[in-house]
Amino acid sequence: MQSQTVGIIGFGRFGKVLHRLLKDDFKIAVFTRSSKAYEGFKFTKNTFICNSPKELYKASQTVFFCVPIREFEKVVEQHKKYFKDHLLLDVLSVKYHPYKVFKKFLKGTKARAILTHPMFGPDSAKESFKGLPLVMHNFNADEKTYEFWKKFFSGKGIKIVELTPQEHDKLAAYSQGVTHFIGRILQKFGFKPTPIDTLGAKKLQEVMEQTCNDTWELFYDLQNFNLYTKGMRIKFGKAYDKLYNQLLPRRVSAKYIVYGIQGGKGSFNEEAILHYTKEKGIKNFKIKYLYTTPAVLSALYKGEIDFGLFAVHNSVGGIVWESARALAAYKVKIVEEFPIRIRHFLMTLPHVPFEKIDTIIAHPQVLKQCKRTLKKLYPSLKQISGKGKLIDTAAAAEALFKGKLPKNYAILGPKALSKLYNLKIVKEDLQDDKENLTYFFLVTLPR
Repeated sequence: MQSQTVGIIGFGRFGKVLHRLLKDDFKIAVFTRSSKAYEGFKFTKNTFICNSPKELYKASQTVFFCVPIREFEKVVEQHKKYFKDHLLLDVLSVKYHPYKVFKKFLKGTKARAILTHPMFGPDSAKESFKGLPLVMHNFNADEKTYEFWKKFFSGKGIKIVELTPQEHDKLAAYSQGVTHFIGRILQKFGFKPTPIDTLGAKKLQEVMEQTCNDTWELFYDLQNFNLYTKGMRIKFGKAYDKLYNQLLPRRVSAKYIVYGIQGGKGSFNEEAILHYTKEKGIKNFKIKYLYTTPAVLSALYKGEIDFGLFAVHNSVGGIVWESARALAAYKVKIVEEFPIRIRHFLMTLPHVPFEKIDTIIAHPQVLKQCKRTLKKLYPSLKQISGKGKLIDTAAAAEALFKGKLPKNYAILGPKALSKLYNLKIVKEDLQDDKENLTYFFLVTLPR
């Protein structure tokens, strides 16, 4: 068999490594669609370039596929018409995928196949192949041929590991798959060398550099053509979340429970948390006024509060989109869901005549809950919501009281704001539904 010609389809980084492995023992035919792959590469005398797949199959008895995982099925399908009694070997980093492809396209041909995965690349095999592992599985080659290639690889110092395609992919997901995943995370994180790096930090640098030297295409395919890598990533993510949360203090304070709420002082959120603590008999607590749901969830994630509270749904206004969008960015544990009845009051500064009022400011959800009533009673008044923390009606009321909003603004919100900020109630119960209910989530981090 040493006199046979071996074909290599695809001549990227690993195609060149394979050429180095084979060049001293075989004649080598090479075909690639990219002529740039040959630039700067020094071929040996027994290597020749083919201008077409047909030419390569005509010259070769054994053919290695060194093509991207995503291209493999298409290449095999296109090349099927050239198959005679060839021996076909893939070198893909996944194994069940090429197994299915060979099963699909080798039917009715005399071609035989061996599945391989060299568990090394251009970086790890730079100096030597000795001791590097290579997975093999005999798809349908005769025993003599299979043993020949086992012996050939072993003779180069390579360690042979025989696995079924499914066994390989399961192990690879939690070995190669997780290594590449960590390498890419370190790159996204911006992991860089420092003057005080420990051996462990240097090893992590090596992992990042080695895995990120490969193309994004290879990384993507490793993660998506292996049936087990999605489960690996989910498990990895859960482990990260659990470890992160375990590092946070069990309680912000030993003296009291800290609740972070979506609203400010005098808000419906304050009313909701006071309702909750009274119902549960909780006396030692402190409220942190955070005004927005994103601020509540961020504080919870940073370990600055023990529990977060925010509105999620109203019987008239529907979903509180501020909360829904914020929840999409965090993983939390819902401790309690409960409603409270909501009444809306229209309030102004006491010294400003109502005929001077031209704008009503409130949270978007508040305006939804009073839509019909406002249209009927105050069709000429402009309706707006504040930006940043001023989206909270209580924060807007405080700003109006302190002169940070125009005097011609009216506040639409809870009655408690009138006492807190010396506002005059112009009209009460502007909600369209008199039994107006808002539901709140009380959340914490899963431990």
